[in-house]
Amino acid sequence: MKFSEQWLREWVSPELNTQQLADQVTMAGLEVDGIEPVAGEFTGVVVAEVKDKQPHPEADRLNVCQVDDGSGELVQVVCGAPNVAAGQKVLFAQVGAKLPGDFKIRKAKLRGVESRGMICGASELGLEAEASDGIMVLAADAPVGRDARDFLNLDDNAIEVDLTPNRGDCLSVKGLAREVGVLNRLAVTAPSIEPVAAQIDDTFPVTVSAPQACPRYLGRVVRDVNVAATTPLWLEERLRRSGIRSIDPVVDVTNYVLLELGQPMHAFDLARLNGGIEVRMAAAEEPLTLLDGQEVALRDDTLVIADEKGPLAIAGVMGGEGSGVNGETRDIFFESAFFAPLSVAGKARSYGLHTDSSHRFERGVDAQLQRDAIERATALLLEITGGKPGPIIEVASDAALPKAAVVSLSGASVERTLGMALPDAEIVEILERLGMQVVADGESQWQVTVPSWRFDVSIEADLIEELARIHGYNNLPVSRPNARLAPAVANETTQPLTSLRRQLVARGYQEAISYSFVAPELQKTLDPHGVAPALANPISSDMAVMRSSLLPGLVKALSHNLNRQQSRVRLFETGLVFRGELDSLEQTPMIGGLITGARLPEGWNGGRDKVDFFDLKGDVEALLALGGNLDAWRFEAAEHPALHPGQSAQLFYNGEPAGWMGALHPAARAELGLKVEVFVFEITLAAACAGRLPRFAPLSRYPEVRRDLAFVVEEGVHVQSLLDAIRSQAGEWLTDLRLFDVYQGQGVADGHKSLALGLTWQHPSRTLNDEEINQLVDAIVADGHTRFGAALRA
Repeated sequence: MKFSEQWLREWVSPELNTQQLADQVTMAGLEVDGIEPVAGEFTGVVVAEVKDKQPHPEADRLNVCQVDDGSGELVQVVCGAPNVAAGQKVLFAQVGAKLPGDFKIRKAKLRGVESRGMICGASELGLEAEASDGIMVLAADAPVGRDARDFLNLDDNAIEVDLTPNRGDCLSVKGLAREVGVLNRLAVTAPSIEPVAAQIDDTFPVTVSAPQACPRYLGRVVRDVNVAATTPLWLEERLRRSGIRSIDPVVDVTNYVLLELGQPMHAFDLARLNGGIEVRMAAAEEPLTLLDGQEVALRDDTLVIADEKGPLAIAGVMGGEGSGVNGETRDIFFESAFFAPLSVAGKARSYGLHTDSSHRFERGVDAQLQRDAIERATALLLEITGGKPGPIIEVASDAALPKAAVVSLSGASVERTLGMALPDAEIVEILERLGMQVVADGESQWQVTVPSWRFDVSIEADLIEELARIHGYNNLPVSRPNARLAPAVANETTQPLTSLRRQLVARGYQEAISYSFVAPELQKTLDPHGVAPALANPISSDMAVMRSSLLPGLVKALSHNLNRQQSRVRLFETGLVFRGELDSLEQTPMIGGLITGARLPEGWNGGRDKVDFFDLKGDVEALLALGGNLDAWRFEAAEHPALHPGQSAQLFYNGEPAGWMGALHPAARAELGLKVEVFVFEITLAAACAGRLPRFAPLSRYPEVRRDLAFVVEEGVHVQSLLDAIRSQAGEWLTDLRLFDVYQGQGVADGHKSLALGLTWQHPSRTLNDEEINQLVDAIVADGHTRFGAALRA
């Protein structure tokens, strides 16, 4: 929020300079983002009156003006502004004046006509960021000859405060003044808001069909409003210094009340309303054209202000174009309402909007503020435009209005939390300065009633935070934490995550860190059966659900790299995935990765082969081997909806499912716009880190015996099944079993394959003889033939 320092000091003015005030507010938790002057540096500019305007004799777009600057004689000026006219009060830079940008005004001749000075536009004095063709026209009662800086009160600063979402009570000059008053023990001088007496009996019917979302709604008819009236300069300047452009008196007044009191308001053109106002939930797909011209199809979870013909506005967000005030408006209907924060939260963003009203209602508006706001707006409007007000109409549901929170506080809790004891008198004084009602409930015990504007205070810790803020964080004692530094017990059977990361980095992978929120469409493509919570208020549409897999984030990172001509990509990520609904949510740490592109980095000595399934399997096996228990892992062919049916495997650890790996399904790649083959894996982190404790075994001094066997089996036989069968028959002295060749072709029947296996035996205490080995080989061959129809290759 941006506000004028002068405006704030009208409410409360501590004896602090601008920087000290900003530092104090920041230390109280309301961070000041910036301080900037409300106008550029200039001198020699005064209020003047244009007495005469004549066309320039040599230029169609120039005028020769006679200006009274209060010096006692008329000054001739050549002016090119299209809106200059005789009788106007303007800002005039005299000869010798210095304007922003070190621009000095001198006597000059323009197309042969002498010019002594310059009639200024707002941008030329640093009052507007964007340049405009016109000059700045002042009110008719502006005093000629008065210094412009003094007349416009330009020795002022615009201070921008970055508020945390819980401090919606400070989104107004009133709220900031209240804070500054508390910090400096000063009384706050608020403008007097008196009830405006009704001059007519006209009302407009109001019905609230959604009292939980709109517990209070106030309205007032004001007739015979002169919308063509000019907004006073003081009000226009306060809006400008707060970053709001002046539009017309009605809109300016509602914006002023928003900034001053923190209550968003809206004004309808009464002539464009039909039947009566109804505050209700929208029907699905109801159309509404907003004030910014955007056409939206409303959802049935959106609170709207409607009449008998349809929606007029999205409640708490933006009004509709069809009922807004325009140049022909004569009668208006003021709206001042309290909308429950949850009924507005996220609605503006879901329609691609963000407004000053939604910003405040989402954070919470004082539920007792609406009547003061409508009275203040009415008084200001009548002063500017005239008109005849009717009585205030109010529809309220006491049961749905927020109830004042009563919170218990003890001095012992304060001392324990802050590390120091605060005197009881100081605790009570701070809380009462914050607008809270404090009632003693025993020694150093209080019952504290929270004021209606403090939505963020509901538990004892909130009260203690307020005490720390106002007492001053810098005044709290500094203490060093006590810690037990006994060494932690390390589980030697578990691999640290850093080991897994180093292994993957050593194999050419790079670590990615992606968001825990992903696009629903992307997640459905890669994990169609996954169930994960959807966010009620997502940051954007492509971050709308919590991830049920690491693959969506990795694939998004892959696309980012491919779009930047990085064709060889190896990525991995570790993190939580979220599965199930909120009431039964499972959060599982996972490790996942993907590869695509060339097998080796580009180079003169490297081939151009692309990675395949077995490259990924080798990387995964190297990762799992770190636990020293690779034999506990099994890779079984299985189908996954996002993986290629012929190139996918499910991973099991000690017989329990632990992950998946394989090539992305061609249909999934097409849907994701990936034109290259991509191989992915995802494993539960607990299983990937698991292992067994290594134990020493003496090396045998006796020779190894090796036999090579080539089995011919049907093409569909899994190698792992054959290896398991061989181990069951090979005896306890088998030390190594490996597949070293797979062959299909001449000499092997169609539909079959030849698997060449190397078997190594070694006895720890003696030499094995051929008879023992031959018996084991015979048992292996016989079992292979029985189970798989395997035959030794001739």
